[in-house]
Amino acid sequence: MTEQATEITLHQKSRLLEVTFSDDANFKLPFEFLRVYSPSAEVRGHSSDQKVLQTGKKEVNLTGIEPVGTYAVKLVFDDGHDTGLYSWEYLYELGKYQDAMWHDYLQKLEEAGASREPSANPPPTPTPRACGH
Repeated sequence: MTEQATEITLHQKSRLLEVTFSDDANFKLPFEFLRVYSPSAEVRGHSSDQKVLQTGKKEVNLTGIEPVGTYAVKLVFDDGHDTGLYSWEYLYELGKYQDAMWHDYLQKLEEAGASREPSANPPPTPTPRACGH
């Protein structure tokens, strides 16, 4: 049986989402962590080899939490991302394995030569194409 979230508190100042579960487990999940581990297809892809490394999310804010039935919440981030449904089971997993997952994320950023800083990861500049007129 999956534990149920019994309380969710948004801490804007410290950028943490605090989730308490029916077994009294309590996790404080940073907004950045929640954003880079979004369960959306945009982040996860449709298979493990399609995962998209999220960069420049250090300053991301959570602007909304919308309940989805009795099993999940939809988190709305200020970078426009709002397509991930965070089930109670997934939030529990994020809390339980947060340290290892965060270490893995930082290692992947380093390997990619990328950064958590928003300004360090500018969007790619479109390549101009010659017009055939």
